[in-house]
Amino acid sequence: MTVTVVPEPTAVPLAEQIAAVVTAHPAVAGLHGGIFGAVATYLPGRRLTGVRVGEGDEPVELAVVLHLDQPIPGVVRDLRHVVSGLCGGAAVDITVADVAVPARYAAELAGDGLVDTRP
Repeated sequence: MTVTVVPEPTAVPLAEQIAAVVTAHPAVAGLHGGIFGAVATYLPGRRLTGVRVGEGDEPVELAVVLHLDQPIPGVVRDLRHVVSGLCGGAAVDITVADVAVPARYAAELAGDGLVDTRP
C-alpha cells in the first residue's frame, strides 16, 4: 500500500504580505535592500529585499524607493501605520533609500544637472 502525503497549503509569509501592502501604495516605486542589501528576509529558495521582520521586540525594517509626487513624511507615516497594523502593533523603522523622479520632471531637472541621465 502506498501512502501519498499532500502538504497543506502554506500561508503567505508575513514578509511577503508586508511587501505587497507597501508596494501597493501609489507613492512607492519599489523596495530597496538598503546599504549592502542588509534589509532583507530569507524565504525558502529566495531572498526578499526591502523587508526585514524582526524577532521578539525588534522592529520591522523597511527600505523603500519613493516617487516624489507626495510629501515623504506623510507617505512614511501611512506606511508605518499600515505595516504596524499588519504586524500586531509592532514598531516599524522605515528608510527612504532613494527617490524616483517622475518622467515629466526628469528632462527639466537634467538640464540643471540634478539628475543623472546616463544610460
